[in-house]
Amino acid sequence: MRCNKMVNVGRRQFLRGSAVAGVGAAATIMTGVQARAATPSAQIDYPSTKLANIADLTINDPVDIEFPDSDSPGVLLKMGEAVEGGVGPDSDIVAYSVLCPHKGWQLSYNGDDRTLNCPGHFSRFDTEAGGQQVWGHATQNLPQFTLRVDDKGDIYAEGTSDLIFGRPSNVL
Repeated sequence: MRCNKMVNVGRRQFLRGSAVAGVGAAATIMTGVQARAATPSAQIDYPSTKLANIADLTINDPVDIEFPDSDSPGVLLKMGEAVEGGVGPDSDIVAYSVLCPHKGWQLSYNGDDRTLNCPGHFSRFDTEAGGQQVWGHATQNLPQFTLRVDDKGDIYAEGTSDLIFGRPSNVL
């Protein structure tokens, strides 16, 4: 049996229906995005990796590192005063990924204001405040590495606060 009834839809009715469907789809997507954004980021654990020794560090002098593997450049910093997420006897040693979470450009350290800065789109991240974004296009903070110091002063990275740019998952 064949249906011979045609629905006559004018241009205005078609556009109105399309707009209503588009708004509904956007609301559904935004609800999912807001739900994910409201979820606190979980610690991402990687194999423990020795980065340096406390004796190797100088205040406000960055040390290039790789964590959790050679495809992930980072920086180890001794800030000189206790900072968020800091370890060591003075709680002043931190480490971050230096891949901008916006587009993956390699960040450079500015010792004057203690920020990591992106040459691509000018995002800036505060190394004294857990990698918090202070300027630019990035939509998330910089991944901070979870550090541990042993009784010999060796510094180990053991995880990261967020997904490192370019990684589709949290595993190696």
